[in-house]
Amino acid sequence: MENMFWIGFVGFVLAIAFAWMQKGRVMGYSEGTEKMQKIAASIREGANAYLKHQYTTVAKVFAVVFVILLIMAFASGGEMLSKFTPFAFLTGGIWSMLAGFIGMKIATNANARTAQAASESLNKGLRVAFSSGSVMGFTVVGLGMLDISIWFFLLHSAFGITDANQLANIMVMNGMGASFMALFARVGGGIYTKAADVGADLVGKVEAGIPEDDPRNPATIADNVGDNVGDVAGMGADLYESYVGSILASFALSAVAGYGYAGMLLPVLIAVCGIVCSIIGSFFIKTKEDATQMSLLKSLRTGTYLAAILSAIVAAPLTYYTVGNWGVYVAILCGLVGGCAIGYFTEYYTSDTYKPTQNLAASSETGSATVIIGGLSLGMKSTVASILIVAAAVIISFFAAGGGDFSAGLYGIGIAAVGMLSTLGITLATDAYGPVADNAGGIAEMAGLPEEVRNRTDALDSLGNTTAATGKGFAIGSASLTALALLVSYVNIVEGKGFTMDLSITNPTVLVGLFVGAMLTFVFSAFTMSAVQTAAQSIVVEVRRQFKEIAGIMEGTTDPDYASCVGLCTQGALHEMVAPALLAIIVPILTGLILGPTGVVGLLGGVSVTGFAMAVFMSNAGGAWDNAKKYIESGHHGGKGSPCHKAAVVGDTVGDPFKDTSGPSLNILIKLCSTVSIVFSGLIISFNLMSLL
Repeated sequence: MENMFWIGFVGFVLAIAFAWMQKGRVMGYSEGTEKMQKIAASIREGANAYLKHQYTTVAKVFAVVFVILLIMAFASGGEMLSKFTPFAFLTGGIWSMLAGFIGMKIATNANARTAQAASESLNKGLRVAFSSGSVMGFTVVGLGMLDISIWFFLLHSAFGITDANQLANIMVMNGMGASFMALFARVGGGIYTKAADVGADLVGKVEAGIPEDDPRNPATIADNVGDNVGDVAGMGADLYESYVGSILASFALSAVAGYGYAGMLLPVLIAVCGIVCSIIGSFFIKTKEDATQMSLLKSLRTGTYLAAILSAIVAAPLTYYTVGNWGVYVAILCGLVGGCAIGYFTEYYTSDTYKPTQNLAASSETGSATVIIGGLSLGMKSTVASILIVAAAVIISFFAAGGGDFSAGLYGIGIAAVGMLSTLGITLATDAYGPVADNAGGIAEMAGLPEEVRNRTDALDSLGNTTAATGKGFAIGSASLTALALLVSYVNIVEGKGFTMDLSITNPTVLVGLFVGAMLTFVFSAFTMSAVQTAAQSIVVEVRRQFKEIAGIMEGTTDPDYASCVGLCTQGALHEMVAPALLAIIVPILTGLILGPTGVVGLLGGVSVTGFAMAVFMSNAGGAWDNAKKYIESGHHGGKGSPCHKAAVVGDTVGDPFKDTSGPSLNILIKLCSTVSIVFSGLIISFNLMSLL
C-alpha cells in the first residue's frame, strides 16, 4: 500500500491545473472603467502592504519557535522530539501562508472584474466571483496534497522510516506550523477587517448617514482591503490547516487501529476523489438574471451537494479496496452527511430567506438593544443543531467502524472528519467568493455605477454572508472531530513513552485541566474581541477627525485621506494579533508543566467542547446580524437610512468581530492546542510538577 501514495501528487496536479484554468477565466474579464481600475489598484496595494508586514512579524515568531524546537530535538538526541519536527513546523507554516496569499492575490484581481461583469448580468457576476473563489479552494486542497505527499515520501523513502506508527506520529506533528500560521492569519486579518468595518459603519452609516462604501468615507478603502486580508487570506490559511490536520490525525489513528499503511492511504484517496468530484460540481453552479436569494442559494447547493453525492458513491469501492471494512465507509458517509447538514442549518439560521434572520430584522423596530439581544439568542439556539450533528457523527462513526474494537472505532471518527472536508475545494470556493462580491459592491458604489449593478452585487454579497457562515460551520465541525482524533493521538503517544495516565473525571488534574481549557476559550475570545475594539476606536476617531477638519469631504469635492485609515488598521492588527496567538502555545505547555500529561488531556477536552459551542454561537450570530441588516437595506422595515436600519447596523457591528475574528479563530485554537501538546509531550513527561509530588 505504501507504494500507492503517489496518488497524492495526482490530486495536487488536478487541483492546481483547475485553479490555473479558473484564474485564466477571471483574468479574461475586463476590470471596468479607469476609476474602477484605480480603486481596485488601491485595494491591492493596501492588501499587499499589510501581508508583507504581517509575514515579516510572523517570521520572527516562527524563527524563535523553530530554534526552541531544534534545541529540544537535537539536545535530547531525538528522544524528546523528532529531529524532523522543527523542519515540518516551518514547511507547514509556509504552505499555510502560501494558500492564503494566493487566494488574496486572485481576490484582489477579481473584485473590479466582478463589478464589471455584474453590470452585464447577475450570472456573469456570479461566475467571476465563484471562479475567483475556486482558485483559492483548489489551491488549498492542492497544496495540502502536495505537503502530505512530499513528507510521506521523504520520511518513508529518503530516510527509511518503514514503521507505520512511527511515521504517522512524526507526520501528525507537521500540523503545528500550519495551525500556528493560520491562527496569526485569522486573528490578524480578522482584527484588520473588523476594525475598518466597524469604524466605517459607526461613523459613516450611523453618525453621518451616508451609504455603505460611500467614497466620502475615509475608511472605505481600508474596509475593502480588510475583506481580502481577513476573509480571504486568513480563511485560506485556516481551511488549509483544517484540511491537512484532519488527514494527518487519521494517519495517527490508522497506525493504532492496526490498519497500517492501508488506513493511511484511504484518507488520501478520499481527498483526491473529493478534488475530482468538486471540479465536476463546480460546473453546475449558474443562475438566471431574475434570480432571487433562494435561487442563488439553490445554485450553490446544487454544486456542493452534487460533489458530496459523487464522493459518497466513489468512496465505497475505495474503502473496500483499502481497509475492507464497510463500517469505515459508514463513518465517511457520516462526515459527508454531517457536513451538508451543518451547512443546511447554518443557512437556516443566517440567511434572510428564513424566519430566524427575518425575525431578527423585525426586532429592529424597537431599537438596537433588542437587535443585539435577539442576535445573541439566535446564535445560542443555533448551537443545538451543530452539536447534535457532530455528536451523532461521533457515535455512529465509532460503533460502525469499530464493531467492538476501540482503536478501530476511533479511526472511524478520524476518517469522518476527512469525509466532512473531502469536498473542501468547492465548499471553500462558495465561501471565498463572498468577499469578492462584497468588494465588487464597494467598487460599484465608489465608482458611481448604476444602482442596478449595486443591487446585483448586494444579492451576491448577501448570499456570500450565508456561504461564509457555512464554510465556518464546516471548519468548526471538522475541527471538533479532528480535535478528538488528536486528543487520542496525544494519549497514545504519551502512553507509548511509558507514562501511565489516570483519565477518570475524578482525577483532580484532569478536572482542573477541563476548567483551564474552558477558561482558555473565553480568555482567547476576550483578547480577540478587545483587539477589534481597540483598533476600531482608532478608526472611529480618525474618520471623525477627517469629517471635521478636511473641508469638502461631505460635498464630494475633496478626497478623504484613505491611506491613514489603512495604516491605522495595519498597525492595530499587527500589534494586537501576537498575544492571542501565543496563548495557544503558552497555556498548554504551562498546564502540562504544572499538572502533567493528565492535566493536558483535561485542557484539550475543555477547550474542544467549549470552543466548539462558542465558535458556532459567534459565527451564526454574526452572520444573522449582517444579513438582518441587508434584509432591511433591501426595502423591509423602512429600508436604508431608517431608524430600523441604524439599529441593525449597530447589531452588525457587534456581530462583525463575532463572525470574522473570534468565532473562526476558535477552531484553529482547538487544533493548535492539540498539536502543541503532542509536540511538547516529551518535555512535559520529563518535567512536570506532579511528578515531584
